[in-house]
Amino acid sequence: MNKPNIIFILADDMGAWAMHCAGTKEIYTPNLDRLAREGVRFENFFCASPVCSPARASILTGTIPSAHGVHDWLRSGNVDAVKYAEAGKENPYGGYADEKEPIQYLKNNVTYTDVMRESGYNVALSGKWHLGDSVHPQHGFSKWYTIGKGGCCYYHPDIVEDEKITVRHGEYVTDLITDRAVSFIDELSGEDAPFYLSVHYTAPHAPWGRDQHPERLIEKYEKCTFDEIPELPDHLDSTVSNRYTNPISLTPRRREFLTGYYAAITAMDEGVGRILEKLDDLKLTENTVVIFTADNGMSMGHHGIWGKGNATFPMNMYDTAVKVPFIIRWPNHAPEGLVSKEMVSAYDLFPTFEEIIGSRTKTSAKLPGKSFLKAICGEESQDKEVVVFDEYGPVRMIRNKTVKYIHRYPYGPNELYDLINDPGEEVNLIDDNNWAETVIKIRAKLQSWFSAYARPEIDGLYEDVTGSGQMCMAGIYADRKEVYPPVGT
Repeated sequence: MNKPNIIFILADDMGAWAMHCAGTKEIYTPNLDRLAREGVRFENFFCASPVCSPARASILTGTIPSAHGVHDWLRSGNVDAVKYAEAGKENPYGGYADEKEPIQYLKNNVTYTDVMRESGYNVALSGKWHLGDSVHPQHGFSKWYTIGKGGCCYYHPDIVEDEKITVRHGEYVTDLITDRAVSFIDELSGEDAPFYLSVHYTAPHAPWGRDQHPERLIEKYEKCTFDEIPELPDHLDSTVSNRYTNPISLTPRRREFLTGYYAAITAMDEGVGRILEKLDDLKLTENTVVIFTADNGMSMGHHGIWGKGNATFPMNMYDTAVKVPFIIRWPNHAPEGLVSKEMVSAYDLFPTFEEIIGSRTKTSAKLPGKSFLKAICGEESQDKEVVVFDEYGPVRMIRNKTVKYIHRYPYGPNELYDLINDPGEEVNLIDDNNWAETVIKIRAKLQSWFSAYARPEIDGLYEDVTGSGQMCMAGIYADRKEVYPPVGT
């Protein structure tokens, strides 16, 4: 059998809840709904860390942040600040003030795209990279179209192409990413080799202002009630609440930001539709695996939080932050319309990709994840004790189908939730004596797992991760004050 083509579509800051087919009826996502009808949607897919760069590094490497060393969103190391100073001046999204020299944060890691390239695949990227040195193609990618930093204003993206950075004023970045993805499909389909294409949207990441998204899509949601999203007071640990309040009138900006968030998702959905249409036109649908997922989840008012893991300090691990959408369509392999309740994590992707392309490496044998291809093909897992883990610096989570435990080193506060009777994670049972034995057992399992897979020299327990970004390589020999900025900066 010919190796299938693979298109991996990655959203940015998108909760598992944020699709029409996932139950949020006011969001218009007809193409994601189509993908779910024609494939398998996983209801319990978890990121490896509830913030972008660590989550993306874990997707690619199959390792946890305490093994690859990317512990926070990469605030520096993306571009050469001197060489691209002019582009920085034109960039309205913070410029390149924090940049110094480019750093390839995954340089000493093997990624599944490396494996694909070695297995004969043509490998291409259209969209966000945010793993350091954005200008130069890395890890098997031969076609490279990205942005300079991790985010951008939607109508002023700093586009990286041919080792140049050009700020494209007035052009919508979601459309630019889709345009290039579609052209890559045209190019790659004409070559005598299977292709892998990463389509990494910046949507629906902030900014969400009215000027950031097409007016027709903003208008689409102007009468939206947003009743499906809880309207709650700010979480006590919130670090971004003031950002979502108008400083003049003190009127909450909930409607404005939900409107922009929904509009960004619908614009991205239109891009997904164009990609599916291109596959249909070229008669590539039958032999192409299409995956849609996100780097990390997102709370848009849930729990009184506006953001992801670092929207609070200490960082949070609510399901809205760690659970992401995951849909896979593979004709004649994945059943149509299946909604799977299997618990799966981003660190399971590396071995799954290897099984899809028929390649097994020594690297994947040492990884914490395992292939879930059988679940994709509709088989139920025989493993009754499936556990997933997450980390964000010194904050670690262990979760099964019934219980979630969060441990914050060194001082807490820790959390325990009964997911059967409290799926909304509203009642912390950590001090309930009836659950004391459960805490002891699950804590031991968490500590044992991280001891097995963390590298001591870059273990997140010893990194001063604050949620305010990472400036350079982690490690016990680094001055940690230079690596992680203070909270709120």
